[in-house]
Parts: sequence; structure tokens; C-alpha cells
Amino acid sequence: MNRQNVLEAPLFGTALAAALGAGAPAAPAVAQSPFVTAKDGTKLFVQDFGSGKPVLLLTAWTFDASTWGSHIAALNEKGFRCVAPDRRGHGRSELPSSGYDLDTLTDDVAAIIEARDLRDVTLVGFSMGTMEAVNYLGRYGSDRIARLVLVAPTTPFLVKTEDNPDAVPRAMIEADNAAVARDFAEWIAANESPFFLPETPEITRTWIRQMMLRVPLPVALACRKTISFSDLRSAAARIDLPTLILHGDKDASAPLPLTGAKTAKLIKGSKLIVYEGGPHPLPLTHGERLIGDMLAFMSA
Repeated sequence: MNRQNVLEAPLFGTALAAALGAGAPAAPAVAQSPFVTAKDGTKLFVQDFGSGKPVLLLTAWTFDASTWGSHIAALNEKGFRCVAPDRRGHGRSELPSSGYDLDTLTDDVAAIIEARDLRDVTLVGFSMGTMEAVNYLGRYGSDRIARLVLVAPTTPFLVKTEDNPDAVPRAMIEADNAAVARDFAEWIAANESPFFLPETPEITRTWIRQMMLRVPLPVALACRKTISFSDLRSAAARIDLPTLILHGDKDASAPLPLTGAKTAKLIKGSKLIVYEGGPHPLPLTHGERLIGDMLAFMSA
């Protein structure tokens, strides 16, 4: 290298550094981990897409957050951030041997809200997720939550008791849980017909069957007992947020008169929209209408 090149080299380096500092793109941000750590150390897998006001999506028994895919895409397009966790023992979350009681599951939801610093949240629960949502408000309050959407709720209380006479006898619930324990695959097959619509494609049915069967049976049973025996009447009655309840009148898993209608009566000022002919998995069978109703509610 001649003397001129030696002198020009540091000058070129200085000029390049100045140009980079002035006009070049900033270095990319460090990617956020898809996991949130629960109180007991369990790693919870969380999908987190988009920006704007957050929507937290809690899903059904033995489902994982992938069932919210179309809703996440649609809500992102409308300027919302969507956060959708896999419940412990489900999907890509870790598989602890305990923690499937409602309070621990609710603590998991709280850990996600706090770890991602979510505020002004639209809290959406589907099926079992409605129990986690209502219990969250009962235990943690509404400081971070702006509104509530309950889809095909399993609230407020499923067991027949003296003060809950129009519900399901405990013996019937226990017999159904025993059938799940005896042969989960057979139970799914026996209950599939009323779960979907006749026109629901086979690929969707297969996807859901496989998803459900991937949940270890002890986890599925523990969560099912949580659904069966949790009493959320008091927690629901204390909710003072704008609340939308969406429920099908052909829901065989959580019949409207026992669940959605009762929940609507308990939550003052709530709005109940009944989907005529709608079965339990409304996010799968009535996705576009569900998104439309949610968007109208969130923008009101």
C-alpha cells in the first residue's frame, strides 16, 4: 500500500462511520423470547403479534393458541396486538405434573399480562378460557383490563346443588369424566357430531382431534375437573367492565341456558348475542362473524 492509500484508509473509515451513524438503519432489536415464566417456574409459550391495543386470547380445554390464528391475523390488520398463550401442559408450553387448578392457571394468565406489561386489554376467553378470564378479574381486578369477551362460556357453575338446581348432577359429570379417562379417543369420537357443524371440513375435524389427543390424559382430566367443579358465580357478579357474551343455541358442550344465559344475568350491563344454530367451537365454525362482533364491541 502506498502512502496515499495509507492516509486515505482511516479517512474513508471515519467518513463511513459518520455516514452509518447519520443515515443507516439502526441495528435490529433483540428478538423477544416466546416464553413467559410462571410463578412456579413453568415456561409458558406465548404468541405475540402486532402492535396497538392488546387483545389477550385464552382458549378452550385441550386446545392450544393455534386455534386463534385467523383471528390474530384479522385483528392485526385492524391495528390490534394479539397475545395468545398455550395453557400449561398444552401446545408448546412446558408440562408440569401439577398446577391445573383454576387459581394456578389464573396466576399463569397474570404472569403473562405482567411480563408483557399489557394494559387497556380486551380479555377474550373461549370455553375453559372464560373461567380463567372471570377468575382473573375476581382475583386481580380490572386495573389492566378494559373490556371482556366471553365466547361459549363454561361459567358460572356447572354442578347441580341446592342453590344451583338447574344444572348438571354431579354423578353425571363424574361419569362423563370417567369415560374420558377410560378411552379419550373414543370419547372424542362419540361427542364429535354435535360439536361441529355438518359442513365443517374433515381437515378441521382431524386437526382438532389430533390437538386434543396431544394433551397428556392426566392434564386433560385435571383441567376437566377444574371446569366441572369451579364456582364462579360470585366472581362474575362483581365484574363491572363492558362485557360481550357470544354463545350458540346448539352448544352441546356448554348449553346456553346453563352457562351463557346465567353468566349474562350475573354480569351487570353485559350484552349476550346468541348465534342461531351455533355449536360450541364458534371461533372455528363462525370465525368471520365472531371477529366482526368483537371488532364492533371493541370500537364502541
